[in-house]
Amino acid sequence: MSDPLSGFLAALDLTDTGARTSEDIFTGPSLWQPHGRVFGGQVLAQSLVAAQRTSPDGRVVHSMHAYFLRPGQVDLPITFSVDRIHDGRSFSTRRTQAYQNGLPILSMIASFQDEDDGLEHQVDMPTGIPEPESLPSAAEHLGEIDHAVARFWATERPFDMRHVPSPVYLSVEGDRVAHQAVWLKAVGTLPDDDNLHRAALAYASDYSILEPILRRHGIAWADPGLKAASLDHAMWWHRPRRVDEWLLYVQESPNAIGGRGLSLGRIYRRDGVLLASVAQEGMVRVPSA
Repeated sequence: MSDPLSGFLAALDLTDTGARTSEDIFTGPSLWQPHGRVFGGQVLAQSLVAAQRTSPDGRVVHSMHAYFLRPGQVDLPITFSVDRIHDGRSFSTRRTQAYQNGLPILSMIASFQDEDDGLEHQVDMPTGIPEPESLPSAAEHLGEIDHAVARFWATERPFDMRHVPSPVYLSVEGDRVAHQAVWLKAVGTLPDDDNLHRAALAYASDYSILEPILRRHGIAWADPGLKAASLDHAMWWHRPRRVDEWLLYVQESPNAIGGRGLSLGRIYRRDGVLLASVAQEGMVRVPSA
């Protein structure tokens, strides 16, 4: 198991403090990031794990809605407070608040459901997407650059990501369109735990979801003066999945205005099965706008 993946799994293995008042309390570490801020996907995944710990056996998360309130600091642990809002006949609702220094950095509500039968359909996966093995990895794009952020993106993240048509790390190539696709998978094998794979998918869903906004306007992550941050994040899990197998993340941005951009995403298994849907609005500010 690689070091990035080991650290990632350790971060999701929250500590139950044993405190019981009206809420359940858990703590977890912050993973290092070169810019000093906690990766939003990490707090999403940890908040979901905390909520999962309190959900009745057999109920799995099907939706999550979260707001990022403050940037987290990588040198501090995070406390997660879970409120058991409701347990019904088929559904359970949990609210998780993530804190550092006594201040909330994320607020999330998640819903869990017993397995059930019902109507079923899905939007088909786009055709004509190159296979992931034919695309260069982040390490191949960035491995020669002697910069802390480039080194981190190239070799120190727990997920391998391969962009279609190309990444927007350093420049935007091709047409200025508000859509893209990203193949992703964990860099090693994860345990056979469906709850863990659901949380890991939430983590990975935050990596590139704002990039269609940047691509539409020809903006790269390396552009001087760019400021981008997640504001809110919603996710719906449709079908079981493994994140240590290649998944296709299809993304588009229908709108940007007022220093904010909205992106939508669909995550497919390699054989075309729709696994999850994602929506996020983010702050995107550039010096000329």
